[in-house]
Amino acid sequence: MMAMGGKIRKFLDTVYLGSGVLSAFFMLAILGIIVLQMAARWFGFQAPGSTSYAGYCMAASSFFALPYALNHGAHIRVGLLLNNLGRWRHWGEGWCLLVGAGLATYFARYAVKGTYWSYKLNDISQGQDATPIWIPQLAMAIGTILVAIALWDNLVRLIFTGETNFREEALDAAKVE
Repeated sequence: MMAMGGKIRKFLDTVYLGSGVLSAFFMLAILGIIVLQMAARWFGFQAPGSTSYAGYCMAASSFFALPYALNHGAHIRVGLLLNNLGRWRHWGEGWCLLVGAGLATYFARYAVKGTYWSYKLNDISQGQDATPIWIPQLAMAIGTILVAIALWDNLVRLIFTGETNFREEALDAAKVE
């Protein structure tokens, strides 16, 4: 049973890392698009729709960064409050994870639903690119699903082991006595 838990932990950590790598890829894509826009202006060409594509990449980068950032302690958390809870910190952390997981699941549900309906209705962007809008929405839907999984993962881990998967930052790690 323990080996199965270790495999699941390794798989989830790999998924969160892969999400972070995808986020970095989309950040590099933003850079590439900006350089393309600059070169197009210098040489008298146009890059139609490039602003929209940069926006799509920014959204994808943001949503794919969520699960990776959560597990590396990079999200803004209520660490100051949790540190001051003393022996009740475990319960405070659990409450925060429960509320966060519930909200993330709710958001993921509607992100998937919105993406589905954009696909079904063949909704296209209003810009020059005329991209089917479900394509950039897909990154948002996947990102919100992954952050919901990460929050539920950490809640379950907190319940069963008393620990989370968060790697605390230096300021959060300092215990207030």
